[in-house]
Amino acid sequence: MNDLDPVRIGLVSVSDRASTGVYEDKGLPSLQQWLQRALRNPVQWETRLIPDEQERISEALRDLVDRARCDLVLTTGGTGPAARDVTPEATLAVAERVMPGFGEQMRQVS
Repeated sequence: MNDLDPVRIGLVSVSDRASTGVYEDKGLPSLQQWLQRALRNPVQWETRLIPDEQERISEALRDLVDRARCDLVLTTGGTGPAARDVTPEATLAVAERVMPGFGEQMRQVS
């Protein structure tokens, strides 16, 4: 029996092509699988698959925190370090606090 508190985790996959059905999104399932191995708490998932558009990304992040009350929100996807990838800007636009080095730590453990 698991006596740990449940956590609600929001996952956002940012992909123009996957969000329109051009190909299957693999970001959300990969994040879920990794987190299920890493966590002992029961998890309630809130997922979003959206195009790489700054306002849509910011809106999804606000929705997951404010409406869905997620304890943690992670993003995956985007086009990488290119002008089209606006996930970092969309995230900073809604963030109240920046944790320097946290993103790099997450990349190292994944």
